[in-house]
Amino acid sequence: MDVQMTLSRILIGEMSDAQLIELSEVDGDRRFPIVIGVSEAFAIERRIKGIPVPRPLTHELLSSVIVCLGARLTRVLIHDLSEGTFYAMLCLEQGGDEIQVDARPSDAIALAVGADVPIFVSDAVLEAIEQDDSLSDLDVPFEEDGEDEDEEGSPFGGGPEWS
Repeated sequence: MDVQMTLSRILIGEMSDAQLIELSEVDGDRRFPIVIGVSEAFAIERRIKGIPVPRPLTHELLSSVIVCLGARLTRVLIHDLSEGTFYAMLCLEQGGDEIQVDARPSDAIALAVGADVPIFVSDAVLEAIEQDDSLSDLDVPFEEDGEDEDEEGSPFGGGPEWS
């Protein structure tokens, strides 16, 4: 069974190439971080905040291609965890058929937040995270500043905080 999650936090640290996002269970208490690249972190943050770009960037381009091909993104699924690496897929609907496309979780989540579609994680992945303390409680290389939210009350882009 797949569990619906929400993107609850994004942490962009200026002194590191590794950034973090946190997914939290919609109807439960489970949550976990995923390490992503800096460009993906900025793309996710930009899409959440609705910051326009003058020309399409990678995620806007892919979103446009999906639409131009007569499909739509219906959900994102993080379906596997192998050797500390998460695997995701884009679930598209085209002409009544479901098409699944392999994707990195960071790209899949950037597309999901831009299209306002749900993010799911398989039970097997959540169980693997619970069994591996190094995955459920990453040692974060950022200093905490005590700020959780920016001035608009958003947990995104509110400074280098992770809890």
